[in-house]
Amino acid sequence: MIYSLDLRSALLVAGLLLIVAGVLTLARLGAVADWLRAFPRSRTMGIGLCIAAALWAWWLVWTIDLGEFSNWRPRILILIPAAALLTMIFVEEFLAVRSLGMLVLLAAEPLLEAAWMRPEQSRLFLVSIVYVGITLSLFWIGMPYVLRDQIGWFNAQQARLRVLAMVLSAYGLLLVVSALQLAR
Repeated sequence: MIYSLDLRSALLVAGLLLIVAGVLTLARLGAVADWLRAFPRSRTMGIGLCIAAALWAWWLVWTIDLGEFSNWRPRILILIPAAALLTMIFVEEFLAVRSLGMLVLLAAEPLLEAAWMRPEQSRLFLVSIVYVGITLSLFWIGMPYVLRDQIGWFNAQQARLRVLAMVLSAYGLLLVVSALQLAR
């Protein structure tokens, strides 16, 4: 195991993040809509998220056992920052969207690892939302305009964004309740 995250903690973290995102969106609908509209082309967010993804990937390569590829570790540790720098320079278009996709993929692993081989049915709530995130992030990385279009669709009517916020909050609450019902 790479991470030492148990199922209860994974459910709580994911649930609380969804609740915060949903409640914040409901509380500041107009500001969130404006921020979401600007996000895909935000150079600052793109650079920040790309650096975060590069640091996370670098840390993983530094700490995990690469098995028969261990002799590649020094080269990969040099390649990751170089690739991040080149990405920030040459992939300016939708850098924030692509970087967000990378972070979602990196975050999926500890959540799926926490649910791996657990008998509790509540793990399925976590795994379901993680796989939705993985699927979306693959599209965001490969076709970043998809997120822009998704944001545009939700922003077209305030009711859509409000419903999304309520769904995120409700699903987050479901995850938190599931976490609290697990035996310690």
